Amino acid sequence: MKKLTIILSLFMFVVFSVFAKGSSEKVKSNEITVYAYDSFTSDWGPGADLVAAFEEKTGAKVNLLGFDGALEMLAQVNFEGSSCEADVVLGIADTMACDSDMFVKWTPKCSSSLDGYFKDSPLIPFDYGVFAFVYNSKTGSPRPTSLAELTSEKYKDQVILIDPRTSSVGLGALLWTINVYGEEKAMDWWSEMAQNALTISNSWSNAYGLFTEGEAPLVLSYTTSPVYHVLYEENKDYVALEFEEGHYMTTEYMGILKTSDNKDLAKQFCEFILTEGQSRIATDNTMFPANRDTELPEAFEYALMPSLIVNKNVETDTSSIDRYIDLWTKAVVR
Repeated sequence: MKKLTIILSLFMFVVFSVFAKGSSEKVKSNEITVYAYDSFTSDWGPGADLVAAFEEKTGAKVNLLGFDGALEMLAQVNFEGSSCEADVVLGIADTMACDSDMFVKWTPKCSSSLDGYFKDSPLIPFDYGVFAFVYNSKTGSPRPTSLAELTSEKYKDQVILIDPRTSSVGLGALLWTINVYGEEKAMDWWSEMAQNALTISNSWSNAYGLFTEGEAPLVLSYTTSPVYHVLYEENKDYVALEFEEGHYMTTEYMGILKTSDNKDLAKQFCEFILTEGQSRIATDNTMFPANRDTELPEAFEYALMPSLIVNKNVETDTSSIDRYIDLWTKAVVR
């Protein structure tokens, strides 16, 4: 009898263990983790609403984790390596040196409608923007017409810049100036601007926050930034300035890590971002949606598309980016 009891106990333990394991796998298969940058996950960004809509539609669970900029996010992914918690990494700019071998290659159903999509790349575009300086016209400060003019004494303490070592927006501006001037002259520009700028912020969020608080009349941002103020504040004081040297365009991508245990659900989430989520991406992330079939609100009339987009004739591999950052550091930090 005692032997039978032991056998039955072992049997129940095995059954319970199998059931528990199956339940755990079931829960896990219906849950993903998404890494994104801070302006995407912030209270005023699109992240929370997109996650809520996706969870309501699918019954899945999405853990959305924010980082202080896209560069910090990618650094975390690289640091965690094969043990990375993320299934989806969202916000990898084409200005950033990224090892695409970390990601799963797949084809979204709407791929033919995506601007910036390359079939040989595992990274999928979800929005794009054009770097520009945004101006508060209410301040009455002189309105610059070129990068060169910004180095003038009249703009002393009038401009907020962003550090390319910590921000993809700052890095985009660095590549913009290298495209326009070449490496050596671009560093001369940054050296002059370091003396002229009010501050060089560590992130776009901090920089734009200082700008909207009235600390300076000019800030590095995107041509789409005024859309937010028109759409949500009915404020037309903020203007994206077109510069005579031309502007630099960037595309933001998302990718599914090869280490993900839930690739199917991750693909569903990405498909959602590329279709139903594109309107929210456009308005709350305040960027142009990658899916060209997206219907945009009238406020996008205030999104400047410059007549001249400078050619991307600079290398953006890891060694080149490291060299640019080193040159920038020597020119600016000294």
